[in-house]
Amino acid sequence: MQRENHSKTSDEELIRLIVHENKTSLFELLYRRYFNKVMDKCYSFIKDKQQAEDFANDILTRAYEKLPGFKGNSSFSSWLYSITYNYSIDYLRLKKKLHYPNWNKQNEIPDIIDESETDLEDFKYENLLAILEIIHPEEKALLLMKYQDNLSGKLIAETLRITEDAVKMRLKRARTRVIYLYKKTHPKD
Repeated sequence: MQRENHSKTSDEELIRLIVHENKTSLFELLYRRYFNKVMDKCYSFIKDKQQAEDFANDILTRAYEKLPGFKGNSSFSSWLYSITYNYSIDYLRLKKKLHYPNWNKQNEIPDIIDESETDLEDFKYENLLAILEIIHPEEKALLLMKYQDNLSGKLIAETLRITEDAVKMRLKRARTRVIYLYKKTHPKD
């Protein structure tokens, strides 16, 4: 019997084969496609390479277990990244006992920031990355989901377990905080 080559098969088709035709061994292809990407996302939050690898394994195992519930309302990668963000943020919440509303009160930003005058794309990439490391992990996740992964407000809300209105409000606050901190730490840029 000749073995089929599925290396160029789409994620969605692989999922269909895994779930509906019980070809569970094909999950290995999805695992290889996404392991490094998931690990990199985890690393961006926890800054520990070994732990990021362990998290990536756990997350992909979790994704495999939840695969029958994948509805296809978004791409597999978006669905997987939402699991990744949840996992990483839940870990940080437990480890650091981070509670966003309390953190936000302790890290107020001035009301005088006018976002309309500033385009984040004008900021130097390296400096922007440094700012992302000092803001709250949920704000960082929110900005990455919106601007790096292009997730919808609805998917971000589901991922962070908040309402879409809260996503809009927190996204605005996160952008404002980044602008404020950037201008404060890099006034000549």
